[in-house]
This record gives sequence, structure tokens and C-alpha cells, in this order.
Amino acid sequence: MKHPKTVSPVIHRALLSSAIASILLMSSPQVLGQSASSTLKGEVIASEQPVAGAKVTVTNTQTGYNRSTQTEAGGNYAIPGLPPGTYKVEVTAPGGTTSQLVTLQVGQTATLNLGVVPEQKDLESVTVSATQLFETRTSEVGNYVSQKQIEALPQNSRNFLAFADILPGVQFVTAGDGSTELRSGAQASNGVNVFIDGVGQKNYVLRGGVSGQTESRGNPFPQMAIGEYKVITSNYKAEFDQVSSAAIVAVTRSGTNQFESHAFWDKTDDNWRASDPLEAKAGKKVESKQEQYGVGFGGPIIEDRMHFFVTYEKKSFESPKTILLGLGLPASAAGNLADELGGVSVPFEEDLYFGKIDWSVSEDHLLELTAKVRDESELESIGDQNTRAHASTKQNKETRIDLRYQYTGTRFLNDAHLTHEDASFNPRPVTIGPGYKLTTGDPNQTLLNLGGGENFQDKGQNGYALQDDLTFNEFEWHGAHTVKTGLKYKRIEINAFEQQPYNAQYYYDVGNDLTIPYQVVFGAPIPGLPKRDVTSRNSQFGIYLQDDWEMTDRLLVNLGVRWDYEKTPSYLDYVTPADVIAGLNTPDPGAPSQTYAQTLALGGVNVNDYISTGKNRDAFTGAIQPRLGFSYDLQEDQRHVVFGGAGRSYDRNVFDYISLEQSKGTFPTYTRMFDSPGHPCTPGVDNCLAWDPAYLDRANLDAVVAANPSLGREINLISNDLKTPYADQYSLGIRNRVLLWNRDWNTSATVSYIESKDGIVFLLGNRYPDGSFRPPGITWGSQPFGNGIPGLGSLIVAKNGLETRSAALLLYAEKPYSSESPWGVTLAYTFTHARENRTNIGKSDEHYIFDYPDVRSFGWRTSTGVPEHRIVATGIVDAPWGISLSAKLTLSTPLEFEAVDCFDAPDFDHCSFRNFKSDATLGYRSLDLALQKTWEMWSDVSVNLRADVLNVFNYDNPDAYELFRGGPGEPNAGFGDPTAYMQPTRTFKLSFNVGWR
Repeated sequence: MKHPKTVSPVIHRALLSSAIASILLMSSPQVLGQSASSTLKGEVIASEQPVAGAKVTVTNTQTGYNRSTQTEAGGNYAIPGLPPGTYKVEVTAPGGTTSQLVTLQVGQTATLNLGVVPEQKDLESVTVSATQLFETRTSEVGNYVSQKQIEALPQNSRNFLAFADILPGVQFVTAGDGSTELRSGAQASNGVNVFIDGVGQKNYVLRGGVSGQTESRGNPFPQMAIGEYKVITSNYKAEFDQVSSAAIVAVTRSGTNQFESHAFWDKTDDNWRASDPLEAKAGKKVESKQEQYGVGFGGPIIEDRMHFFVTYEKKSFESPKTILLGLGLPASAAGNLADELGGVSVPFEEDLYFGKIDWSVSEDHLLELTAKVRDESELESIGDQNTRAHASTKQNKETRIDLRYQYTGTRFLNDAHLTHEDASFNPRPVTIGPGYKLTTGDPNQTLLNLGGGENFQDKGQNGYALQDDLTFNEFEWHGAHTVKTGLKYKRIEINAFEQQPYNAQYYYDVGNDLTIPYQVVFGAPIPGLPKRDVTSRNSQFGIYLQDDWEMTDRLLVNLGVRWDYEKTPSYLDYVTPADVIAGLNTPDPGAPSQTYAQTLALGGVNVNDYISTGKNRDAFTGAIQPRLGFSYDLQEDQRHVVFGGAGRSYDRNVFDYISLEQSKGTFPTYTRMFDSPGHPCTPGVDNCLAWDPAYLDRANLDAVVAANPSLGREINLISNDLKTPYADQYSLGIRNRVLLWNRDWNTSATVSYIESKDGIVFLLGNRYPDGSFRPPGITWGSQPFGNGIPGLGSLIVAKNGLETRSAALLLYAEKPYSSESPWGVTLAYTFTHARENRTNIGKSDEHYIFDYPDVRSFGWRTSTGVPEHRIVATGIVDAPWGISLSAKLTLSTPLEFEAVDCFDAPDFDHCSFRNFKSDATLGYRSLDLALQKTWEMWSDVSVNLRADVLNVFNYDNPDAYELFRGGPGEPNAGFGDPTAYMQPTRTFKLSFNVGWR
């Protein structure tokens, strides 16, 4: 600011100490972090001089919510903690008054300088239409998605996260099975977090980042309840936790002083869409439908004081999937199993409920209570090589309740929340009975899966959180400061239970006798061992301090640091079973002079790094996260701002991975070979059995291993020094407001670099007697799978080691839509050079590496799932007669996929991984259009008819390919052929909306 006031360092230190002490002593409940609230700040001037003691009052024009403050000696004011919306800003000072309407966005720190004019009897006389304030002086890399864009842009399934990719650096990926995920840069979706009203929606058990989004076609939140949101791809401030990739900051809608309601219905079916390429090839379109409907309403309970808003949304889908033979073989090769192939409709149902009550008890006290319920069921694991009988049903449920209390003091704002969450994920096989896998034999390439499926899980999280954020309004000491500090405590019970394969799987070689399987893989619990349901009552604690320091009128520095800690008792208190330790100390059958532990040591595996006594593990305490950012206003008018930053951000370890140490060894997976044509073995030797149809009975299989159930176990051991994954982020850019066609455009150009480290990786621990991972002269396959822990089975060790590196250029231009200029345009371009050191067949974010002894042997590869170039453009325009048009264009270069290459090898002992990328110019392309017409039926009723045309030009967008290049000298004719396609094909969707007010 122009007139800084000096405050002594003693007072400055006292204020910071007071902030921390206040937080540590408070017992107020869980917070709505400042990440979702907005801040309005600026300077009040009269006759070119700062005005001290002026009263600044902001009033939400829809809810009546109001807040007041007084200017400092230098004329400065700051009002934090404002819900996004349109506000009337009034200034009353001895020298006069002024008034203005402004619109604040979610999580925005907006600057509004006000000049006081001579006393006006009617403040409305100087009030103009609301001005959209833009946040240019932020060091964060990110931007906003407005409610107008959510409502107007074409879309397929009402998932509000689908609009995040209109900003550079973000992908919203819809797979061929309809499941969705959000990812940024080279990191997996695990690194993402979504903050709704400041509350993180993190998935602690499963991958996917967001609770409930793992392998789901559903929406995380009813779209009608979302007001707007902000997308931050890097350099977030210290209040953000449990995120190392993109952070989505959304705010929910509230009721207003006017009763209003809205209902919608939209529909499409197979008659309104084009056949996908697999359907076209089969000459038959699969029956499908997509129906969505819902209602929302809200209004005042006490005008200007208390409001309510509730909504319900329903999704009912029948999505097309195609079952086909592996290796790209034609359906004719299936013989009498041809009826199992072809298209199939896959059902999905979802119910979403949301309710909110807000109560402005007084100008200084605000209460909010919100609740969300999600209930969905679907059929999954069907399509590609999985037949109908091999599929699974899945229940996915989630309840979240959030109580917020905000107290505004003279020079501070305290924001507190108490939250509760309960989420569950429960896949089950459709068929209970034997599963049948048709394969090529050697190498074992799956052609078709029939019979009972493998997927049986029961996983979830349940608990509460307490958090408090305290913001000290702008005070001056060598510049202006806004200081935030906060803490969070979370107590949550997380559980992971699975039995896979739930049904025994019998393998048949299509090149030999299809009446006798050559192998069976099955699981069975070991009598006397603990149940496989692993539960942990975790405690999470986080604390941060953030100072937004406006050193000069041009230079703003963001200084922050946070520390996070998580205690996972199931990992810390785990004791390695005595039989495992005994097995490790047993003489190696291949080298009796040494123990198996000594064999592992020869191969670089020190078992002492993994054996837990229940007392030799400590929770990770190193999650100290410094965050630094700056912005420099080149001309002191917020039109050209250079910004940048650097920081570290810790995520967390997915519990589903950590729980394997306890669960895998209690439900071992057994493999038994059958003496069969093409796969001879000697019954009674090693794992070989003489075939008997009685083995199709599960009880008889259990009897085979009953004598020594431990033999065949998979022992998972996790490092005693397990760290938490994190990302280091660096960015530098320039943000501009330029005048083009007599309108202000917002543009930005950013260079960012992100390194993520310490991702958990599972490696094959087995070694041959000499410590080697392969026999001499062999570079592929022949891993020591049969040389596991004597008397037990294979050894899998898990430790930190996965890394990614991503360098990106992010370009963005936007002409915002407004009522005065009813058209808007956005253009986002992302160039990404991404590398990773993990194996990723397809683009599955794999965390297992069994083909090499360690991560270093695998080396660095181009990241799969990340396009090098990506362009997303949108447009919205209001035409005459109540007509609105909108469009979204998405283009990206082909993804790389990891393929197995044995064709160029002299034999199967020298195959390799070699990335595959389509030679097409574009890997994904889609143009979506929407046209809507609105009729104002009466003064308080409007009717809207809307038509969306998705993928207008019906581009084919492959989602998966046949990735086996072929055997030595024998090319796979189907290599590189698409095996699945992203949805939708060209689709017409009709929507009907009614609004009352």
C-alpha cells in the first residue's frame, strides 16, 4: 500500500505468537479453510489522501449477509472469509461516501480501491452493475470455473469436475468403461484433492484421489449444488494439505432471500448416438440409455439471516461395452463361444442428495450445516476379455456432514468446522463358481474370461475431523501483512478387506485340449491366522502458518510453511509373523550352507529393513513443507503481473497398499499345474497334479493345500522406514489483462516443473540361490517366482521409490462472460514433457514392478497417460430471442502406451518393454456443441429446452490398444489395434429445465 505504517518487531513477533497460541488453545470444531472463502481488500482515498477510520461494509445482495471493518491509518482495509458472490460495498467516512457492486470468486483475494465522494443522500445513485474483480496478484498457478460455464457448456454426465480441463495443466479422463478421473502433470490421480467448502474429499483407502471416484462412472457431488470452483495446478499456499497434484477448490450454493427452485431432466439413448467402432465392426449397436433428472430448491427461513438449499440428482445409465477376444483375434476364432462376444449394456445407478442451512446469527457470527449423501450401484469388470458372467457388482456409498462456525473479531477471523465422513466400496462377483480363462498358453496371453469373477472387496473410511483456521486482518510492518494459521486433527477408521481371486480360476490353452485345464489359481484363508479385514484407527494432525506480505505496492510475497503427521497403527504396531521369520532363517534349499535371508542379502535385499517387531517403526515426521510465492505488478495497475513460486507438498500413502502386508499372507493365492497336453508335468512333484474333474469343486482344491496351507502364500513386507510421497513444485509466469475488441481479456503464460518422489513400489523379493534375479544370459522373464521363502511362498517387498518429472508450458486466454458483454471465450494450451520410473502397461498408474529387481533397473520412460500437446477451447454466446450457444473443443496428441516386445528378440528370454504410440497426428479430438432456448412463461417461471451434440464429427478416440508385439520372429497381427474407445461417440442429448422464483 502507499502509506505503510511501521509496527515494531516486538509487536510483530507478539502477534505471530498470539496467533499460534490462539490456535493451540482453541477447542472450536472443524474448519472451513480460507481456501474456499474470498477476501476483499484495498484502500480508501479522498482528495488523493488515505482515509483512516472509514467504515467499510459489504453486503451480499442475495442473502443479506454483511460484514464491516474500519480502515487503518494508511487507509487500508481487508475483509476475509466472504462466501463467493455479489456484494454491495459501502464506505462511510467524514469526507463523504461511496458505493459499488462487485462479484467475488471462490478462494479469491480481490483488490478494490475506493475513492470517497461528497456525501450522497442515496447511495444507490452511485451504485453500478456488479464489477467482476479479477485476481492477478497471486503466485498460484490456476484459475476459475464459473457457474455460468458449468451451466452453459456442453457436457455428458453432469460431473462438475469435467470442466476443470478448460484450464491448462489438467486432464479430466473418461475411460472406455465410463469411469472418470482427474489428473495433472505426470502424477497419478492419487495426488489430486478436492476441497468443497474448504473440506478435503480425500480418499484414504483407494487410489483416485477423491473419495468415491475409484473406478466409478458416478459424480462426487450434485452439480446443481456447486456454485463455482478454482483449479490450482501448483504452488498452493500452506493451508492446502494431502495434495501433491491439482487442487480443486469448490463452493456450494446457498439459499437466498428469494424462494426459488429448479428441476431438470435430460436423456439420450442408442437411437440418438452413433455406433462405436467395435459395434460398427460387429454390425450391431448395443442397446443403451442415459437418463438424468433432479430438483433443487431454496429460500429464506429468516430474511437476511437464515436460508436453506436442498437438491437431489439421479443418474440412470445403460452404457455400451464390447466383449472381444484378446490379441485382436476375430470373433470367428471363438468357435462355439462366439455367443459370449459382442455388445452388452452395462447398468449404473446413482442417487445424490445435498442439503444446506446457513444462519447469520449476527454480523460477527455465521453458522452453516451441510450434508451430502451418495449412493450408487453398477456392474463393472465387463467388456474387453471379460464376459457377462465374469463381471462384478459394486456398491459405492458416501455420507459427509459438515458444521461450520465463523466468528469475526475486530482484527481477525476465526473459521471452524466439525465434519463427519463415512464411505464404502464393495465389489462382488456376479457369479459364484469356477472361473475359466482361455489363454494362448506360453506366453500366457488372455483371450477370454468366463465363469465366476475374481473381485471381492470391502473397503472404506469412517471418522470425524476438527480444524480451526485463524486469519489476522491486514496489519502493517514494513508493508502490509495478512497472516493465517491453523491446525487440523482427524480421527478416522480405515479398513481394507479383499479376497482375490474369490472364485478359483482355471486356465485353458486354446492351442491344446480345451477339456483339461493346465493350471488353476485359487485363494483360501489359512486356519488360525488373523482375518484379512485390516482396520486401522488413524490419527492425522496438521498445522500451518501463512503470511501474505505486501512489501510494496508492486511486490507481494507469500511465505508459508506447514507440517503434517499421520499415525497408522496397523502399520506401526504390526509384528512380522514368527513363521515368516523362521522361513527367512531356514537354509535355502538351493544353497543349504546359507539361510534364505543370506540369499536375499546377496541379491541386495536386507530383510532387517522389513521385519517389524511392533516397536521398531515410527510414523513419518519429516513432512515439513515450505512454500514460497511472489507476484510483481509491473505497472502498479494489476494489468501485467509477473509471478512465481517454489514449494513442497506432501500427499499420503494409500492404505490399500499398506494393508497388503497384513492381508496378503492370510489369504494366499495358490497355483497348481495339471499334467495336460502341451503342458506336461510330473504329478506329485512341485505343484503338479494329475487332472481330475473333482478339482472343479472348491472343497477339493482346499483339501489339496490343507496339509501345508502356508506353502504358496504371498508374503508382503513393507519397509520399516516408510516415507510419505511428496512433490516439489516450481513455477514462473506472467499474468496480463489486455484490451482486445474493446473488452478486457485475461491471459497468462507459465512455465512449471514438478518432481514427485517417494511413491510406494512393490518389488519381487525372491532370489535364486546365488542372489541373482535371472539366470545368466537372460534379460527377460525367468524371474525367481519359484524361489520364495522356504515352506511359505513368494516374497514381495514394498518401499519408497516411484518418481515422476514433469516440465510444462501453460498458456491461457479468457474473455469472461458477463451480463454487459454476454459472450465468453477460453483457450488453454498445455505442453508437457513427462517422465516416470515405473512400469505402466496401458496407463494404469501401476505400483508393481516384477520384471526387474529394483526401480533403478527399470529406468526412466516417457510417462504413459500424459499427452505432449493438449488444447481445450470453449465459447459461450447469448443470441437474441432467449437463445444461448456454447461449444467445447478438445484436441491432444496421442498418448504413449507401454508394450511388450518379443518380436524383435531372438527368444522369449530377451523380450523388453518398448513404448507404443499411435502414428496419428491427434490421439483425442472432440467438438461438443449446445444450444438452448429459454422462455419466460410468467414473471417468476422460466422454461428451458436444451440440445447437446457431443463429439459432433464422431471422431474415434481409442482408450486402449493391443500391446503385445508378438513372439520372436512372429508378429502379432493385431498389435496396435484399438481394443477400447473413449465415450461418447456422436451423441444427441435433450434436456428440459424449469425454474420458479
